[in-house]
Amino acid sequence: MKKNMGGVDRVIRLVLAAVVGILYWQGSIEGTLAYVLLAVAGIFTLTSFVSFCPLYTLVGLNTCKIKK
Repeated sequence: MKKNMGGVDRVIRLVLAAVVGILYWQGSIEGTLAYVLLAVAGIFTLTSFVSFCPLYTLVGLNTCKIKK
C-alpha cells in the first residue's frame, strides 16, 4: 500500500471525524444519519492513520508530497 494522502488532508479528515463524534455525543445528530456519519468518520480516521485512501487510487488523486 503506497501512501497517497498528505498531511493537510489527514488533519482535515481527523478534524471532521472529531466534529461528527462531538455532534453525536451532544445529541445534535441522531437516528440513521448519525450512524452513517459515524461510519464515515470511522473510515476517515482509519484512512488518516494509514495515509492511504482507496478512493484516491480509483480517481488517480495523490496529495502526498514525494521526497526526492
